[in-house]
Amino acid sequence: MAEIIQFNGAVLTGPDTGVRGLWSVGGRLTFRRPAAEPDRFLDGWVLPGFADAHCHIGLGTGGAVDEATAEEQARTDLEAGTLLVRDAGSPADTRFLQGSRAAPVLIRAGRHVARTRRYLRGFAEEVEPDRLVEAVRKQARDGDGWVKLVGDWIDRGAGDLAPSFPAAVVKDAVRAVHDEGARITAHCFAEETLDQMLDAGIDCVEHATGLLPRHVPRFVEQDVPIVPTLINIATFPDIAVQAEPKFPRYAAHMRALWERRAERVLEAFEAGVKIYAGTDAGSVIGHGRIGDEILALHHAGLPTTAALDAACWGARKWLGAEALEEGARADVVLCRQDPRRVLETVQEPAHVVLGGHVVR
Repeated sequence: MAEIIQFNGAVLTGPDTGVRGLWSVGGRLTFRRPAAEPDRFLDGWVLPGFADAHCHIGLGTGGAVDEATAEEQARTDLEAGTLLVRDAGSPADTRFLQGSRAAPVLIRAGRHVARTRRYLRGFAEEVEPDRLVEAVRKQARDGDGWVKLVGDWIDRGAGDLAPSFPAAVVKDAVRAVHDEGARITAHCFAEETLDQMLDAGIDCVEHATGLLPRHVPRFVEQDVPIVPTLINIATFPDIAVQAEPKFPRYAAHMRALWERRAERVLEAFEAGVKIYAGTDAGSVIGHGRIGDEILALHHAGLPTTAALDAACWGARKWLGAEALEEGARADVVLCRQDPRRVLETVQEPAHVVLGGHVVR
């Protein structure tokens, strides 16, 4: 017989809407009281499971990790309330985690695609410009509707950030991904790279630390969201210190990007750019930190409800996943306090339910 869970507390069906009376019956949500008595009662403020829109399950500091480590990463995210992950590139094949009760729902992007010797070793499929279109087509077919392009990185010859590929080739690559029925996102730190990606018709931008006033209207007009990964951008000063002796120009650039990180996110949000939460967990950043990223967005100036929306209702809709709806999969986080009033409560959920199974 299917287990019935009764959720006791306010059910936040949107940033500003709440109801009472929600149950999980056989792993599906219902607002109609079941005829049978519940098997379990869970207390708390009910939210849809958090979505981490930039996460690297299967990736470690040296590249691909083994299956046991990938499973541990997934469990860590799950226990923190992350029940939906948009993979932002991984050298490991993590399809074995899909459908697992011990892992979030996983939307894979395949492997990063980067310029030869212009990214972290062991992370990406590295290609020269003449092979970029072929490489992104391959990843589009291998993933779950997303491709991750490394749009820029340090050019050691120039001593600073620079676009990875010529603009014309990037346009061809974006067109190729769309032809395959997939979307493409790009790692972008520098200012110039954003112009290139917007010109190419990119579907999303990761980090966007080089955002300038001239870019913002284009993000709005083209409906291109940003995943800022603020807890990762917080590492830029350390990167600058390490780079200073050999690449002082690059170090200064990274510091300047870090200094305006919050300002840029707030400017974009206030202009109407969609902002989604992503931790960039998997190499430098540890897993299980979606709560920290939600708080970082709020500290950057987003209202509490907008910071929540970036990881809840809005993010799920963008990724094609259900939230707290009749018949939806029972992927639910319960907080001890109203997160709209005490946002810190998202950092340690009282309960996490995945597909009707109580994780904690």
